[in-house]
Amino acid sequence: MIYFDSAASYPLLPEALDELQRCFKEHPANPSSAHLAGEAAAKKIEDARELIADAIGALPSEIVFTSGATESNNLALKSHFYEPASKDKRHLVISSIEHKCVHAVADYLQRTANVNVSLIHPNTKGIVTPEALERVLENDTSLVSVMHLNNELGTANPIEEIGALCFERGIKLHTDAAQSFLKLPIDVDDMNLDYLSLSAHKIGGPKGIGAVYIRDRRARDIEPVIHGAGQEEGLRGGTLATPLITSFGAAVKHFPAAYRKLQALQLKSHLLNRLESLGVPFQINGESIDSLFSITLPNTDVSRLLRETGRQFILATGSACSSKEIQASHVLIAIGMQRNMAERTLRISFHHTLVPDNVDRLAESMAFFTRR
Repeated sequence: MIYFDSAASYPLLPEALDELQRCFKEHPANPSSAHLAGEAAAKKIEDARELIADAIGALPSEIVFTSGATESNNLALKSHFYEPASKDKRHLVISSIEHKCVHAVADYLQRTANVNVSLIHPNTKGIVTPEALERVLENDTSLVSVMHLNNELGTANPIEEIGALCFERGIKLHTDAAQSFLKLPIDVDDMNLDYLSLSAHKIGGPKGIGAVYIRDRRARDIEPVIHGAGQEEGLRGGTLATPLITSFGAAVKHFPAAYRKLQALQLKSHLLNRLESLGVPFQINGESIDSLFSITLPNTDVSRLLRETGRQFILATGSACSSKEIQASHVLIAIGMQRNMAERTLRISFHHTLVPDNVDRLAESMAFFTRR
């Protein structure tokens, strides 16, 4: 099967797999243990922490390891409003195209922590603008959460401009950078970021490990989401998963080269040119990056395409099954798409081991199921 869903999970890089296996064999000790084997494992963790920090312009002390971006988003948003400094400022702003976990955390804070939540909506190109944000800010706005790169559309939000606005107003800023990390430039100082969420499996690392950046972490009175025995200086309980963390570090080291190879292949342009030559009508939703985009095929029987080519291609759709109904994704609704078009929408995302022939086969299948 040809894999066109790297946005959901990028194939594990061989260097990350090698490091994972090596660490399982060579570092079995608990990294919190005081003996030499524990100290060796802890050193491997700190090396990975430094790699991640360097990649975003942060200090290693500002990086906390988690199980992935979902937990990172939970830790960033919940701990912010649990912090005493936020007791009189209970307004949270999130975009309507955030990952569902951010919406879930916002709903939780609204129900349990007396937090008021406002939504910013993107423009028709799928971008959240500083002007749209400014319209919903209030005197007691404490935190803004806007993702860097949308996971369905592949559109990048102007985080540096949004960060400048938040800094000017004395508002903290969080961004979910799971999709953008090492694909787009990130500098937490240039972007005025206070929190940033990452996930290893979006860059060819293993599933089950991520990180959250927290500005000036050691100077903050932060309440953990997972309580434990003091790991991560009390911010995230549980024995640190040394093999997963070191594999994450290997992915950070080697993913940029893989992504440059992917960009050089120009697979998005190749696919769109092939569809045009085959006479397949299509619409690209939003101003997307080369490796991830949303495409609507108005004359194509997409449900039949998915059903009959399921053993040939791995594809993500623009709709999701909920109970017995097919519902358009909240992201497609936010940019004004109707349900019938959402049912004809695919999210296509590439990886560096694909070749143009793989894309040709997909285009030809799309053409086969297109009404003439």
